[in-house]
Amino acid sequence: MSKVVADQADGLRRLLAPAPMRIVAIAGMARGMGATTVVTNLAAGLAQQGKEVLLLDEHHPGPESACQVWRVEPRGTLADVIARRARCEESVARAACGACVLPVGRLSGELAAAFDPRLLQPSRIILIDAALDRAGRLSALAQMAGELVLVLRPNPSAITATYSGIKQLHYAHGHKQLRLLLNGVADVPGAQRITRNMADTGSRYLGVSLQVAGSVQADLRMSGARYLNRTVVEAFPASVAAADFRRIADDMGQWPWRPAVLPPNPLPQ
Repeated sequence: MSKVVADQADGLRRLLAPAPMRIVAIAGMARGMGATTVVTNLAAGLAQQGKEVLLLDEHHPGPESACQVWRVEPRGTLADVIARRARCEESVARAACGACVLPVGRLSGELAAAFDPRLLQPSRIILIDAALDRAGRLSALAQMAGELVLVLRPNPSAITATYSGIKQLHYAHGHKQLRLLLNGVADVPGAQRITRNMADTGSRYLGVSLQVAGSVQADLRMSGARYLNRTVVEAFPASVAAADFRRIADDMGQWPWRPAVLPPNPLPQ
C-alpha cells in the first residue's frame, strides 16, 4: 500500500472513530453557589447542540437536585447500572431539553471501583452534579472525572470558601488542575479580576493550575425558570444568562480532552 493510500485510510479511521467520552464533575465548595443550576443549564445547552448528555445526580433525592429541577423521576440509579440490575437506557429519565438524568444512588466503594463509562453508552458527555462530604471531599465517582469545575459567587465569603476548598481538594485528592466558573456576576470586569487573582494565588502557593471556565451574569429570569421547572436556557433562551450558559457549553467542546481516572479493575463487559 502506498504512503498516500495509507495516510488516507488512517485519516478515514480517525474520522469515523467515535468521539471520546468526556466526563466533567461540577461542584460548589459551599451552599448557595448555584452548582446544580449551572450543571442543568449546561446540560440543556449541550443537548441543544445535539450532544448526547447524561447528568449523574449525586444530590438526589434532595429537594434541590437536578431531578427536582426538571421534575423527573428516573426508574433506576447508577448503582443499579453498575451492579447490572438494570441497563442505563432503562434507568434514566429524559428531560424536555433532551438531556438524560440518572441518580447515583447508594454507590458503595466496591461499586464505585467497578465503574466503567462504557456502561453509560451512547452518552458522549457525562456531567456529574457532585456532592461533597462533610470534610469537603469529592465522592469516588466525581474523583474519576477528567475535568472538575468549581462554581462560585463573586463575593468575599464565596471566594474564601472556594479557595479553602481548593486547598482541601489538592491535599485530599492531589488535584493539580481545576476550572472556575463564576455564577451570578453583576460586574464582568470585576469577575475577571477575581479569577485572575485566584489563578495567581493557586499557582503561587499551591502549585494548582486554575483555569477559567467562564462566567454567568446575574439574571432575574433565573428565578422565573426555576418556577417553571425548567432551566433558563430552555425557558428564556434570549436572556443574558442563557447566552452565557450556551457560550460555556460551546467552549467545553474546545477543552483539551482528559480521560476519566478509572479504577484498575472495572467489571468485565
